[in-house]
Amino acid sequence: MPSSPQHPASTPRDVSGAYAEDFALYREKFRRRLPESLDELQGPTYGVVELLLHMAWSGMTSYDLGKPRQRMGLYRTVLHEGLHDDLPRYLNQDLLLQLWPVLRTLVGRTVRAVWEDAFPQLASRTRAAA
Repeated sequence: MPSSPQHPASTPRDVSGAYAEDFALYREKFRRRLPESLDELQGPTYGVVELLLHMAWSGMTSYDLGKPRQRMGLYRTVLHEGLHDDLPRYLNQDLLLQLWPVLRTLVGRTVRAVWEDAFPQLASRTRAAA
């Protein structure tokens, strides 16, 4: 298609470079949210948890930790949508370690890589479970 004001000619660019930069920014978004240590994760281990709107913007807001599927859903949602201050409030170290071998298959590749890079004990739990 010829160049016109309505359809400007596309400018060549390094697509792989742009993709790599976008990926690095996306990864950094999750890395900045991480706690310093898994010991900071002192969230609840039982009961019903109500998520704030910025995390539960597209689905359930209430999760019963006594129900395995809801517990897994809560952790998946918090890992993807939770901010730095949300992680210690909603996640529990022991539960995260227990759930990780399955949970890691339910979260996105970037979330999984960021958490396992920062906390080798998560990756070792996966190898031990295999």
